[in-house]
Amino acid sequence: MSIEDRVSISAAEFHRNVGFYQHIALTKPVTITKNGRERTVLLSAREYTCLKRRDRLVIAAGELSERQVDAVRNARIPDRFADLNKEIKD
Repeated sequence: MSIEDRVSISAAEFHRNVGFYQHIALTKPVTITKNGRERTVLLSAREYTCLKRRDRLVIAAGELSERQVDAVRNARIPDRFADLNKEIKD
């Protein structure tokens, strides 16, 4: 989503027209600013749910079991993805 796909308004404007901006937030994020700085973003419940689904559990390397470390150490990239190595060079 590009910056052009969202609406940016002041907190005062948001308070004057809450319902209007709630309606807009059903289709695009509404950024609410205070003193010219982005402060909050109003999203549809659907968009919020999609974002939450993307959350991932993070495990520190030191918390991995020896079996998990061995699995990572022995993992091999399938040949069909070998051309992707050029993406990380340079």
